[in-house]
Amino acid sequence: MNSMTGFADVKLDTSMLQGSMQIKSWNNRYLEVSLQLPNLLNPIERKIRDFIESRIARGKLEFSVRLRAGKNAAPLMIDEVNARAVADSLRRLARIAGIAEPITLSNLLAVEGILCYENVADTDRIWLELEPCLGTCLESFQADRAREGESTRIDLENKLAILDASISTIAAIADTLDGTIKNDLRSRFTELIGDLIDETRIMVEIASYLAKHTINEEIVRFRSHLASFRSAMQEEACGKKLDFICQEFNREANTIGSKSYTSEISGTVIRIKDAIENIREQIRNIE
Repeated sequence: MNSMTGFADVKLDTSMLQGSMQIKSWNNRYLEVSLQLPNLLNPIERKIRDFIESRIARGKLEFSVRLRAGKNAAPLMIDEVNARAVADSLRRLARIAGIAEPITLSNLLAVEGILCYENVADTDRIWLELEPCLGTCLESFQADRAREGESTRIDLENKLAILDASISTIAAIADTLDGTIKNDLRSRFTELIGDLIDETRIMVEIASYLAKHTINEEIVRFRSHLASFRSAMQEEACGKKLDFICQEFNREANTIGSKSYTSEISGTVIRIKDAIENIREQIRNIE
């Protein structure tokens, strides 16, 4: 079980690549990957994206690389024509605006395209050097998500224990519910009409009440959902499945609540629904 939030930061130090890479993620319904790459790595953007997406199932993920040129990196080129044109335009803009401020190098570098890597880089070699570092970064990232996921798993187990105990309480009441309903109805008829009891009428009323308030099927299904939830927790990317099972938990709890014949069942259903809501809040952060 992995959390959808995580972070990793590793250094790059190869013959062609020197710098660092960072990956971080947040909760998201689907997988959304954002890449921030230097120009040198743009030709292999698709490979980087595929590498990440093949290992991550869900979350909003941001991956960035910062490079210092290595000794065998592609040569850095200056677009001289564009640099002069931009400088002239900035000076003219300053005069128009009445700003007596000199043009600085940082002003020029803020314009994309002034500096770029010459498009003669060996992209295959760059990928061969980058891939192991990317793998190391993702391993660290996954380990971070797994640590948080383990904390969530422990909390979920505690909430499932509440559901187990609550449904067992309801099941114990349900075992005696038929007899309770029969005795209550017979007592009411006796109070109203004394000895003039119509046994057939009593049996019809009892059958009607039992049909409305018997919850054995709901209990069986709820326990089945508990088993499914625990099984799904063992899967690597289980967030969506756990959320679906929580919907089934709620459906059975609502049905039990609507059929409730005793205040004890009603109170237990409230505890169940509170635990389910806590579970749903937790699994929103599960991959």
